[in-house]
Amino acid sequence: MKSLFLFCIFLMIVGCSDNDKSNVETPVPLQADVYPQKWLLTAMTGSIANVPPTTGEDLEYQETIRLHSDGTFTKIREYDGVTLQASGAFEVVEKSDGDYLILTFPEKNALVGNCSNEPKEWFRFDSDTKLIGTWWACDGPGLFYDRVE
Repeated sequence: MKSLFLFCIFLMIVGCSDNDKSNVETPVPLQADVYPQKWLLTAMTGSIANVPPTTGEDLEYQETIRLHSDGTFTKIREYDGVTLQASGAFEVVEKSDGDYLILTFPEKNALVGNCSNEPKEWFRFDSDTKLIGTWWACDGPGLFYDRVE
């Protein structure tokens, strides 16, 4: 419930922001059988309550996740002029509290953000165009992605 409340506050803050959104890509509705899909990191929160999320070019790093029709993904992070890239397999699973995207990396990797030592990342679909990282549940950053392709 706390996560839902914080996410609603996040949406109000982002929705009321005066930032220039001219280079922000428009979210695209989820169509599970249409690939490739591109998910763009659009906002990030820290673990301190009541601090507005970081968005756009102010993000600590830029990141995309591409889902391919063969069940593989590519995750790319750009940080201080350095580009990190990793690939693996993905699946979409339905659980009692919603649908999730699971990225499985072949081995531990610096791009994996999770609550365990497994080389997996879990993301919850908040809507057809929104994806939320679950790392937030164990004091990691709140990571919010929009589907842009």
